[in-house]
Amino acid sequence: MRFTDLAIGLCWALPALAQYTAQQTGDVVRLEDAGRQTVVSIVTSVGNEAFEMKVKGQNVLFFPYASLDDFKSHPTLSGIPFLGPWANRLDEAAFYANGKRYAFNMDLGNVHGAHPIHGFLSTTDQWQVIEVKADGDSAWVTSRLEFYRHPQWMAQFPFAHTIEMTHRLRDGVLEVSTKVQNLSTEPMPLSIGFHPYYRLTDSTRDEWTLNAGARSQWLLSPDKIPTGETEPIEKLFPDPKAVPLKDYNLDHVFGDLIRDARGRASVSVQGKSQKLEILLGPNYRALVIFAPRGPRPAASVTGGTPPADANGRGRGAMNFNFIALEPMVGITDAMNLAHKGLYKELQSIAPGQTWQESFWVHPIGF
Repeated sequence: MRFTDLAIGLCWALPALAQYTAQQTGDVVRLEDAGRQTVVSIVTSVGNEAFEMKVKGQNVLFFPYASLDDFKSHPTLSGIPFLGPWANRLDEAAFYANGKRYAFNMDLGNVHGAHPIHGFLSTTDQWQVIEVKADGDSAWVTSRLEFYRHPQWMAQFPFAHTIEMTHRLRDGVLEVSTKVQNLSTEPMPLSIGFHPYYRLTDSTRDEWTLNAGARSQWLLSPDKIPTGETEPIEKLFPDPKAVPLKDYNLDHVFGDLIRDARGRASVSVQGKSQKLEILLGPNYRALVIFAPRGPRPAASVTGGTPPADANGRGRGAMNFNFIALEPMVGITDAMNLAHKGLYKELQSIAPGQTWQESFWVHPIGF
């Protein structure tokens, strides 16, 4: 047999390298799409948070920490945190459901302030990984949070439920799918969301352009609670498809999202050549855009001290080179505004039923 014949035979004998792989090491799950040079990493012990989405080595998630251990020691603004059992602010230390007022027990220590914000699940270590897998189509991890098992959680939000979250990487796009099952005997109000922090690496925040993807904004009181009034988005952005971020200091709530034939809404941020398009499924009814101009505010999603800067230099360094494009099931204070008759789109889950929705992160031009 000639050498070339032998070499060809060996090549045929070698298995093809898998495009998709999924691997768990300790509390970190790594999903890879080798064909598109994209890797997504999730730390399950800190809120089941995706903290990296590297595209050709560039992390499109804002993660201003020197190391994962540094993040674990004081988790705060970064990655893609989940917000539950409610997202954003409430107008009092209580929420309304099915015509009843549920006051928080502030002595338990998991709810704080006159306007409690973002629930108390963002950094929990109680997520259980139930599947890590890859096939010829995608790589994914599914984790489960059994809310009903925790007395201190149930004391504040007494609706027994479970949450399943799947991070799936396919064709270079990250899908985050959330499934909530109501185990209670009454309808469960739903006001959850995510607070993803994104970044582009070919330019700075003041060079980015936003396509807001909405028709209206909710007017807010000075404490960032919607008043119940809306106005056309053009009152804020003369051209909502090309918003120069350098001209705006954003912490705004948007509704009436512009949707395609499948019901998906799209919001995007563009740099010099890089672009991130975020798609929201039909059950995400609102969008919060948080893009502060100037020093980062002291308040954070999860509490704790400010992290290092983007290069890991010194905790407390001011770094605001990010934009948060936040898929929300309802607007800020949705449960309480619905009780007052000021919000008509509050979603709920019937007893024994399940709610499910996804959003997608699509990097372009990397």
